[in-house]
Amino acid sequence: MNGSSEVSVEKFDKGWFFDGAGEEKALIFYPGAKVATEAYAPLMYQLAESGIDCFLVDMPFHMAFFGMNRAEEIMQEYNYEAWYLGGHSLGGAMAANFAADYVEDHTDGIRGLLLLAAYPTKDLSTSDMSVVTVYGSEDGVLNMDKIVAGRELMPQDYKEVCIEGGNHAQFGSYGTQKGDGTAAIPAEEQWARTVEVFVGDESE
Repeated sequence: MNGSSEVSVEKFDKGWFFDGAGEEKALIFYPGAKVATEAYAPLMYQLAESGIDCFLVDMPFHMAFFGMNRAEEIMQEYNYEAWYLGGHSLGGAMAANFAADYVEDHTDGIRGLLLLAAYPTKDLSTSDMSVVTVYGSEDGVLNMDKIVAGRELMPQDYKEVCIEGGNHAQFGSYGTQKGDGTAAIPAEEQWARTVEVFVGDESE
């Protein structure tokens, strides 16, 4: 993975680190199930360009279920004023569940969540975290009934954004996915819209 003059990309013991111009905010990102970690590099790169450093986490067997607590290890090793967690599909669900457990024992530490085509299964309703869920209108994989049910677990200021023309697989760069709908926009547009939504939400 190559960096640029704006963003350096480095391999570390838990994945990949995208270091942009920002110094205060960082996102720890969990990949979707059975998806190569590197598939999310384009999105992480754009987020780092926007001022949010990103830790793209390798998962055992490419399943976030087996590495749900890796965010805590990263937060202990690096120093940022504001930490965010995020993930795609199963990775997003595991990030949300880790955050729910973490905030029960810590008064601060996680500022917010970015859930891409994902929903929590643990209660976040009393937390102070900002939570935004983003999914594509053409997503054929995401269970929308569970998105609806998950709203009951969300904080009061929870935000939900549907990207018109986006699908499930285009949050990453790993080709088509069985059962997914056909995207009506390029992946680059879906990434850019995701960054726009998240950066706008966390700056409020």
